Amino acid sequence: MSLTINAKTFTADRFGQDVVGYVGPAHTLSVLDDVQLARVAPKPTTVFSGVGRASSKLTRTMTLTGALTPSGNAIVSINVSVPVGAASADVDALLNDMGSFLSSASYKSHVKGLQISF
Repeated sequence: MSLTINAKTFTADRFGQDVVGYVGPAHTLSVLDDVQLARVAPKPTTVFSGVGRASSKLTRTMTLTGALTPSGNAIVSINVSVPVGAASADVDALLNDMGSFLSSASYKSHVKGLQISF
């Protein structure tokens, strides 16, 4: 079982209840190149249908310059919560908007320079 992200193939490596870990092409014993996908099923009550939760986490070891250590791990975590009954098109629009934002110059400024006001 594999997962393709930006033309890179990640292979399933770890399996748990509601979580799968994948290793990427650069993964070694000392270099991380991992993706983790997890889910939480909706927990309905008598007055609310609940929300489904999905999470993903990418961890990659990077070589550092001008730092006190030669390498460090960069982590991107994404958590999504969608109420039961949401229209598929609405979920697609939500994810498309966030995907566009993640690749935008504004978001890159947010991550690289910790800018929060535009």
